[in-house]
Amino acid sequence: MILMRKEKVVPYLFLIPAFLGLSIFRLAPIITSIFDSFTTVGFANGMIRKFCGLKNYLFVLTDPVFLKSLKNTLVFTLIVNPFQILWAFILALLVYKEGKGMGVFRTVFFIPFTLSLAITATIWGIMFNPNGGFINSILGLLRLKPMLFLTSSSQALGSIIFLVSWRCVGYWMIFLISGLQNISQNLYESAWIDGARAWQSFLYITMPMMKRTFLFVIVADTTQNFLMFTPMYILTGGGPENATNVAMYEAYKNVFIYADRGVGNAMVIIIILMILTVVFCEFKFIHSKER
Repeated sequence: MILMRKEKVVPYLFLIPAFLGLSIFRLAPIITSIFDSFTTVGFANGMIRKFCGLKNYLFVLTDPVFLKSLKNTLVFTLIVNPFQILWAFILALLVYKEGKGMGVFRTVFFIPFTLSLAITATIWGIMFNPNGGFINSILGLLRLKPMLFLTSSSQALGSIIFLVSWRCVGYWMIFLISGLQNISQNLYESAWIDGARAWQSFLYITMPMMKRTFLFVIVADTTQNFLMFTPMYILTGGGPENATNVAMYEAYKNVFIYADRGVGNAMVIIIILMILTVVFCEFKFIHSKER
C-alpha cells in the first residue's frame, strides 16, 4: 500500500520544478499584467498605483497610434504567415526524402534560424542600406533603379517581412519534414496500384495527412508574428511614418520608454485576446475542413 502511494506521489515531485518555473516566469507575469492594466500612477502622496477601471482600455482603443499599430500587425501577420508556411512546405517537399546530400540541404536551409533576430536584423539592415548597400549595389550593376527599403513608408514593412521570412522558413520546414516523413508509404503504394497520379496522391493523401502538422505550424507562426517587434526596434523604430510600428512595439514603448505600465499592459492584454481569437478561428477552420 505504501509502495503504491509512493508510485503515485513521486512523479508529481519531479513535476514541481517545472511547475514552479512555469508559475514564476509565465503565469505570474500574466497575472501582473492583467492587474496593472486596470491601474494608473498617482502622485498625490508620492508615486502610488491606483485602480482606474477600464480607463486604460478606453484610451488604448481610441488611440490612433495604437490602432495604426494594430493594423500594421494584422497586415504583417496576414502576409508573412502564408508566405513563410508556403515556402517552408515547398522546401520540405524537396528535401524530406532520405537521399545523398539531403542532410546538407536541410542544414543550409535551417542555418538562418540559428542566428538571433537581433543579428539577422543587423545583417539585413546593412544589406538594405539605400546608400551603397549590397542589394542596391547589385541593382546598380544591373542598371536598375535603387530601392529605398527601410527608409520608405511603402517598402519598410515588406522589407521586414522578407528578413523575418528568410530567418524562419527553415525552422518551420523542419516540422513539415517531420509530418511528411510520418505519412505511411503504404498509402502511396496503394494509390499507385489503384492508378492514382502524383497530383492525386498529393491532393488526397499528403494534404489530408498533413493537417495536424499544418495546424501546429500555423498556430505557432501566428503567435510568433503577432509578438514580433525586434526588427522594428533595431532597424526602424516603428517608422517611417509609423509604417512598421506594430502593436507589440507600441506596448513596449509605453512600458519601458514612457513608463506607463497601465496603458502598456492594456495593450498587451488586447494583443493576447487578438491572438486567442485568431488561433481559435484557425482551429475552427482546419477542424471544419477535416470533418
